[in-house]
Order: sequence, then C-alpha cells, then structure tokens
Amino acid sequence: MVELVVGSRASQLARAQVREFLAPVRERFPDLVIRHRAILEDGDLDRKAALREVSERGGGSAFSTNQVAALLGREVDVVVHSLKDLPTENPDGLVLLPPPPREDVRDALCGSTLAALPTGARVGTSAARRIAQLLHVRPDLRPERIRGNVPTRLARLKALDAVVVAAAGLRRLGRTEEIAELLPVALFPPSPGQGALGIQIREDNALARELLYGTGDLTTDAEVRAERAMLAELHGGCSVPVGAHATTACGVLTLHAQVTSTDGTRQIEARLSGTPAEPEKLGVAVAGLLLDRDAESLLAEARGYAHA
Repeated sequence: MVELVVGSRASQLARAQVREFLAPVRERFPDLVIRHRAILEDGDLDRKAALREVSERGGGSAFSTNQVAALLGREVDVVVHSLKDLPTENPDGLVLLPPPPREDVRDALCGSTLAALPTGARVGTSAARRIAQLLHVRPDLRPERIRGNVPTRLARLKALDAVVVAAAGLRRLGRTEEIAELLPVALFPPSPGQGALGIQIREDNALARELLYGTGDLTTDAEVRAERAMLAELHGGCSVPVGAHATTACGVLTLHAQVTSTDGTRQIEARLSGTPAEPEKLGVAVAGLLLDRDAESLLAEARGYAHA
C-alpha cells in the first residue's frame, strides 16, 4: 500500500489549500492512500505578540517552523504552505516543487471601498506592507493591527471600518461576497509569492517527487522565484514593507517591486524584464535597482520599527 502523508496548518484556509492541491493527485492515483495531518504553528497559538517576536522566539517562521520540523522528522511526506509565509531560504534537505497555478494575487478590501472610507477610518491588517501601502495612498487612515485566520479577521468588521486580506484566501474559502474592492496591483503589489502554494518535500523523497510530478505550473514557478529572489537579496521578510508582482507575457518575464516607508511618506519602485529561464537573475537585478534608489534606508527603518 502506497501512502502519502500531507501536512499543513490547521486553519480552514490551509485545509482548503490541501484539497485544491490534492485534487489532481487523487485523480491520477485513485488507489493512493492520502492522510492529512494538521500542524499548529506558533503564529496560530500566539495571536497577541508581533509576528517578528513570535518568529524570533521560535527560531524560524511564525507560520512554517513546526511544519518544516515535521517534514525533516519524516512525520509527513509533503507540506502544503502558503508560499508567502515561507522564508526565502530552504532548510538543508528540503526542496520546493513548482507550485500549481497561482490564485488571485491581489489584496482585497472588505467592509468598504477605499474611496468610500471616511477620513480617519480604522482599517485592520497586521502586515507591514499593507499598512505602509495604505498610508501612502490614504495618509489619513488609522491602521489597526489584527491577527488571526481569515474568518477571525473578517469578524473584526463589527468594530472596524474595513479589513485587508488576500483575495486568494477569500476565493479558496468561497467568501468572495465579502470583497468590497480588489486593490489594484500596480499601486498595491502583493507580498512575494502571494496567491501561490508552497509545496515542500524532502530532497531524498523520490516517491513523493514521482507522485507529485506534473502538479506544478512552470509559469507560476518562474514568477514566484523571481519575486522571492528579489526579497532574499533585500534580506526582507514579513516585517518589511516590500511588495512584488511578476507576470509573464509572450515569453517575457517582468517583475515590478516596491518598497514603502512605514509611515507611507516615501515609496521606491523598480521594474525590469528578462527571461523566464532565469527568474532569480531578474529578481536580483530588480533588488539592485531598488538598493541603488536608497531602498535600504526604508528597509532599515522598517526593521528598527519592528524591533521597537
């Protein structure tokens, strides 16, 4: 009997992502026994502390460390992550497979459109990037840091004027009716990898690699690799206000990236095109442009703010 043990976080969204990923696998291998194991992360257990504090306390990512440990410990064969939650560097012995086709990359504003928000409106989000981008467009807004899964954050609309969440999560949960406005990606480029799944296996697991062969989308893979290479070159993470969006058209890969000051007053952007065959090269080049335009001063400010 061939068995595949799949790990993920325990949330409704994580389970929906696992079902999405496994659908073609079940179709190709109807006799394959698949078990799902939900793994609690420190970021799920502690929803009060800042994400950077949770990550530093646990010695890794607030939303992937325990899943990675389960994979390295051979408790699971594959982990289905939200790619934007994964550090840009893979632990020794683990690899990322090409992800399935990407969902909507945009951020969704729930509760109100941006234009309809009154002066001084309270908007809920815990992401440094989203806060900075909102303040750049609407400096009058009052961002409120909120944590929790998608349903928990949407429930905060009872006390807030709006909340910002990833459109991909709402679509995967069947809650698109909650979207008041999809924020334009040109002004609000998402977190690197947003909307994509991170499919992680052990490098030596030939069976898992064989079973999961063909589930990946090479276009999505090139796009997210460019975005993540740019973030890695900037030494960024979830605490820095960096947005990135790569697209492919007519065989050309284009990457648009943005760094915003924490108060929204300054914003630096860069855009380059290259070949999908060398996405990391493009990501590094775009990072270089940002650094040439003094992005490091904004990143240093954001790192200091996160530690304050």
